[in-house]
Amino acid sequence: MKLSVLIPFYNEEQQIPITLQAVLPILEQTGMKFELILIDDGSRDQTWPIIVEAGQEDSRIIGLHFSRNFGKEAAICAGLDQATGDAVILMDGDLQHPPEHIPEMIRLWQEGYDIVEGVKLTRGKESLASRINARIFYGLFRRFSGYDLRNASDFKLLDRRVVEQWRKLGEHDTFFRGLSAWLGYKRATFSFEVAARQAGGSKWSVFRLAKLSINAITGFSAVPLQFITFLGMILLLFFLILGVQTLVTWFSGGAASGFTTVIMLELLIGGSIMLSLGLIGIYINRIFTEVKSRPRYIIADSTNINRQPDKSEA
Repeated sequence: MKLSVLIPFYNEEQQIPITLQAVLPILEQTGMKFELILIDDGSRDQTWPIIVEAGQEDSRIIGLHFSRNFGKEAAICAGLDQATGDAVILMDGDLQHPPEHIPEMIRLWQEGYDIVEGVKLTRGKESLASRINARIFYGLFRRFSGYDLRNASDFKLLDRRVVEQWRKLGEHDTFFRGLSAWLGYKRATFSFEVAARQAGGSKWSVFRLAKLSINAITGFSAVPLQFITFLGMILLLFFLILGVQTLVTWFSGGAASGFTTVIMLELLIGGSIMLSLGLIGIYINRIFTEVKSRPRYIIADSTNINRQPDKSEA
């Protein structure tokens, strides 16, 4: 039996040695053969040279280096495409996913579970804006898609057959947390405390989190498009009520002069149209991205693997 552990990094030159020092002894204590796949998501610091050096010292460490920053979702896809283990564990490189839980994940997998998921007891140290974004996103995602991902995380173990099914998914813009739930299979959960970072800071800005939220929701549900129909019905009802009120006022001789009502109606209609066009535009952009069929990522360099371009650039 072989275990693959995937860890994406982006501008984490200080964190990598700390992560390896914490993860490698735990993997060795499991008694299983393993490979540790480190994905450099187009870092601008010394992340890749450090990964290369680690791979030279330990052949079990595999490194993938992107030609540019493609994002964490692409890094996850690259790791899953490369993994050869009977079970695959995904964790963050900042050690906020405590590696001490890896033996527990393996135990649950050996008991017959295909997916073992880490559930956060707390969200750790996050900014107020990030917490608000997370609360709004998970609430909307639950309503629109039917999947409850509150306190879910990317700290997961996937059985080989789950990984094989993942590889068959053809979409370009992926949302690992949601798609792993959509795949189904027998699953178990365990709870963990989000650990504090030991070096560096989070690379997730509020804008990037908001963009990920929009992509995730529109990738799993067409309900936002139905909101346009609902908005149109509300406006139609409003116009009918306003029309009746205007006619009654006019026939009673109390019609007011001026353009205030007209201006308010124009702003309401204009704002509604722009909102509707914006929602439609988001879905058209997703279609445009998918039909171009560009690769999810491009591997510019690698270490400790015999690279197959037609497979690695999926």
